[in-house]
Amino acid sequence: MSAVQSKLLSTWLLDEAWQLDSPSKLTRALVDQLLSVGVPLHRLRITLRILHPQVTGFSYTWMARDNEIEEFQSPHEMMLTEAYRDSPYWAIFEEGAGAIRRRLSGPDAQLDYPLLEQLAEDGCSDYVALPIVFMDGSIHAITIAAGSGGGFTTDQLSAIYEMLPALSRLMEIHALRSTSRVLLETYLGSKTGQQVLQGKIRRGDGELIEAVIWFCDLRNSTVLAEQMGIDAFIDHLNCFLEVMADSVAEEGGEVLRYIGDAMLAIFPIGSRECSKNGSVAAKSAFKAAQKSISRMNTSGGERQSFGIALHAGIVMYGNIGSTSRLEFTVIGAAANEAARIEALTKNLNVPLLMSQEFVDLLGGNCESADSFESADSFGSVGNFELKGVKGKKQLYTSPVLRQ
Repeated sequence: MSAVQSKLLSTWLLDEAWQLDSPSKLTRALVDQLLSVGVPLHRLRITLRILHPQVTGFSYTWMARDNEIEEFQSPHEMMLTEAYRDSPYWAIFEEGAGAIRRRLSGPDAQLDYPLLEQLAEDGCSDYVALPIVFMDGSIHAITIAAGSGGGFTTDQLSAIYEMLPALSRLMEIHALRSTSRVLLETYLGSKTGQQVLQGKIRRGDGELIEAVIWFCDLRNSTVLAEQMGIDAFIDHLNCFLEVMADSVAEEGGEVLRYIGDAMLAIFPIGSRECSKNGSVAAKSAFKAAQKSISRMNTSGGERQSFGIALHAGIVMYGNIGSTSRLEFTVIGAAANEAARIEALTKNLNVPLLMSQEFVDLLGGNCESADSFESADSFGSVGNFELKGVKGKKQLYTSPVLRQ
């Protein structure tokens, strides 16, 4: 590789590669650039470590035989395995190794990691692992393996080393964007997180929407916390919230907040002419949650019981709070009424209460919807006064949906 070709790599990263909108595309384009200047790649992998509740990072791998980029998410548990401790990544990430190079064939072969034995069996002749250092000091990595032959030349490795600062800046941007998206979706919800990323960040930013409001809580939480101890109770509560949140998310709903042992979620309705979509999704989410809780209760352990209210109305979906501490949620009479309705599930000893507004949605007409139970299948439990709400609300439950 000539000095001119070496310069071209860095120039390409600065002038063109910044336009690529994902780490996968950038990795693919980098492979093509290295191959075009004669680097004998057999395998290339870029590993980015990010803040994520489920995984420790993402790897983007290219193999000559597949000629595609494979994305892999590394779970946190992987960091505790022997496979990780017995890999070049341990030396790069945990021991601060500046670089690792191993010949994989010939008299100087050094196969001191299981990965290298694999690569040697695949016909590779050379392996290099280099740290990619971000501005905050965090360490990520690029690893390359050469095919059969003499391996990488000194000029080729020098060129790759010289391009690392430019590559690290681009990958850092992608990592930060990914971290921002993941954290917003984790703490705010996928749809709400997108609202914030798209610029709705000022107090008062929001919109009036029609939605089904889901409000649920775990029964007897105070007693359970005293009986079980804090650690066991937190596990118990997390199991409950996970079931509720997953059931809502799988039906297209959005979890907005956890309030102690309670959870608030919405199912946006959209056009009134086809309003059943949100209401049916909410009912399906209830049935899925009920099934999961029942399965957990039959498998032993402390019994889970709950109450859920399903209501519908107009709410403001947006930012509230102080100038320095905001929350993106729903505000309005309908949200307050949903909480009041859910409180009655305890008094009436039913797992589900539905408002007249919600039942009307299920009983409406929607040509694109499948068949539903009619509103007549819902049994009224009476008219009730709700704290802070004028008049009485007629509430329903359903034999179809009972625990």
